[in-house]
Amino acid sequence: MNKDLDAFFERVITVKLPEDRNSIDIIDQTLLPGTIKRINLSTREEIWEAIKKLRVRGAPAIGVSAAYGIAVLANRIHSNDFDAFYVQFKDIKDYLASSRPTAVNLFWALNRMDDTVIANKDKPVAEIKEILFTEAQAIRDEDVAISRGIGEIGFRLMEELKVPGEELGIETHCNAGTLATAKYGTATAPMYIALEHGWEGNDMHVYCDETRPLLQGARLTAFELVNAGITTTVQCDNMASILMKQGKIKIIFVGCDRVAANGDAANKIGTSGLAIIAKHYGVPFYVCAPSSTIDPNTPTGNEIPIEMRDPEEIKSMWYKEPMAPSQAEAFNPAFDVTDHELITGIITEKGLCHAPYDEAFKKLGII
Repeated sequence: MNKDLDAFFERVITVKLPEDRNSIDIIDQTLLPGTIKRINLSTREEIWEAIKKLRVRGAPAIGVSAAYGIAVLANRIHSNDFDAFYVQFKDIKDYLASSRPTAVNLFWALNRMDDTVIANKDKPVAEIKEILFTEAQAIRDEDVAISRGIGEIGFRLMEELKVPGEELGIETHCNAGTLATAKYGTATAPMYIALEHGWEGNDMHVYCDETRPLLQGARLTAFELVNAGITTTVQCDNMASILMKQGKIKIIFVGCDRVAANGDAANKIGTSGLAIIAKHYGVPFYVCAPSSTIDPNTPTGNEIPIEMRDPEEIKSMWYKEPMAPSQAEAFNPAFDVTDHELITGIITEKGLCHAPYDEAFKKLGII
């Protein structure tokens, strides 16, 4: 076991439930990398705002936060009558679900908590509240196991490409690391598992796309990897092509917020362009997808809703002075959809999937 890595994970736990169970405790990711600050969210408005404003982000972490959050809020409902309790529970669920439209884990976790309530409706409300806390913890623990499963598969792919005595060049986009999950991450899990299997930090060289406009690659992924002791380089998104042309990238891992039944994958804006460049240069491109992000009710990527965000994230958010004329409009989608034909494989905790993806998902019992 890598003690330094364990200490790092303990330091950056994305979301946890305090002992009093009256709030959820998160790292405010909007302040990273300069400030590591934990904040407590105790009201439904605070939890909604934290998800909406990306204080907590990453599909799995959003799911865990939503599960903990609805358990905390449901615990405050003052009614011993199930029907009255459930009306208020549904209101909380619908409110939290309105925070972000694309990440399927948000709805998956809230629906799972809803199903738990219905499955136990014949029990006293006080007991249902305790069961909700147990279910939320199970969602968190399962996410750790899922990330580790994805990491083991990704690590085996890395081993196949590793040349003794040379660093393995890896590229990733946005942040699908421990900050986006309960532990390990999805796209970064193979790197962390490599450390657990005895690789040194300089056995690999991870190139982090800056990830405009919110800079999650530069602020979050690079922060994680540097602190874990992994050789890390940050580059602007539009530098990926020259890196691949120079032969520095041997494999690409990205996360996702939703995968359609045919394998089309929605991830942070810029992922699709990266996949197109990787296809041109023959670099294997893998999407790391917990099975909970695979949506059987979405046939293709055309049906995935794309969140549109505040134009000022592009025009003025990161600058002392606006960097675009105030009269200019700004196009600011949070995600794009990578066509399944551009994806080398989709790594789930249940196995590595190749096209045709719908058949691969069915074979693994995912859909």
